[in-house]
Amino acid sequence: MSKRNKLQKFAELLSFPNVYENFDARQPSLSGPNGAPIDLRGKWAEQHFGNAQPLTLELACGRGEYTLGLAKRYPERNFIGVDIKGARIWKGAHLALNEGLTNVAFLRTRIEQIALFFAPQEVAEIWITFPDPFLRESKANRRLTSPFFIAQYRRILAPNGIVHLKTDEPNLYAFTLETLAADAATTLLYSDDDIYARPLPFPELELKTYYEQMHLAEGKTIKYVRFGI
Repeated sequence: MSKRNKLQKFAELLSFPNVYENFDARQPSLSGPNGAPIDLRGKWAEQHFGNAQPLTLELACGRGEYTLGLAKRYPERNFIGVDIKGARIWKGAHLALNEGLTNVAFLRTRIEQIALFFAPQEVAEIWITFPDPFLRESKANRRLTSPFFIAQYRRILAPNGIVHLKTDEPNLYAFTLETLAADAATTLLYSDDDIYARPLPFPELELKTYYEQMHLAEGKTIKYVRFGI
């Protein structure tokens, strides 16, 4: 994508009513439509969605394919896609507006800051779909199922809240299971290293992102972990 196209999309994001952005990683502040400052921590359902429906996050959402798919499948829930890449968020937010999906929003921020923008117990579920596995051991703490990130999720999840990981990467899958086994406060609810080898246990696993379709075409198996924290 050319620099001009990226800049155009960044400018358009400012006008989207379903996108909120954090422009300075050192400051826990959000900007809403037209750059207006807004504080939604603890108030996402009431102030943005205008209801009291449960809230689900998709972290590292990319173009928001899973966010949009879940929102269509579960109109009685609210969904927020979270990513740092504005050009990717533009795609999902644009589609949501065109399709009239009022139960979808997007948050542009670094995921390590997630607890700054959601209140304790505000989030019911978290989806992590095909994240960067950070295979180098020196970057293990950047994996989205590392102890650091699990601690952040624990700060915002409601009681009985659930985290889902969907990945093609066997090392990330194994790392996640090891991390959960070492954390007495987590509960492994389900795991499978090849979800399509048998009937799917949860209907939302039918949704496939662009990257998942690409992985499947390459003959890779898709792994899934479901856990409570």
